Amino acid sequence: MIRYKILAAVFSVIVAVAEEFSLLKSESPAPKVEVENEEWLSIPEPATTTPLVLPTHKVSASVYHPEPHQTDSTPFITADGSRINRRNPGKHRWVAVSRDLHARWGGDIEFGDSLWVSGISDEMDGIYIVRDVMNRRFRNQVDILVGRRDNVMGLWKNVSIAKVD
Repeated sequence: MIRYKILAAVFSVIVAVAEEFSLLKSESPAPKVEVENEEWLSIPEPATTTPLVLPTHKVSASVYHPEPHQTDSTPFITADGSRINRRNPGKHRWVAVSRDLHARWGGDIEFGDSLWVSGISDEMDGIYIVRDVMNRRFRNQVDILVGRRDNVMGLWKNVSIAKVD
């Protein structure tokens, strides 16, 4: 078995060396074209585009910590199976959505979707990835994952979320 692995490694090295030397000696098959300086200076006009408008939801937002009294019995594993960094949970920029917003219960947001969250603060606004769902008692709400050291607490009303494709 080891002989096959050694033979495969030697073969890989020979192929890589052969490709390297063949690239150095080859010439470009494209013909050389001389261009006047005026063509280099012309800049095409930018195309006019309409701004992209994303459908938004108005929700309440809160924060949660990966602790058993705020989650289930496995606080460092989200509902989709992702593992939370114990030292810095906030670096993930993950969010939990209430069940009425999640596709499994009739909403239009799924695990792995990116959400644009705005209306909290300059530091908290931005893109988050949906990795968790909230307890069934919550409706029309998102819960942002933060760590204890982040010193962020609060409940915000009229927060806009938009699904980013």
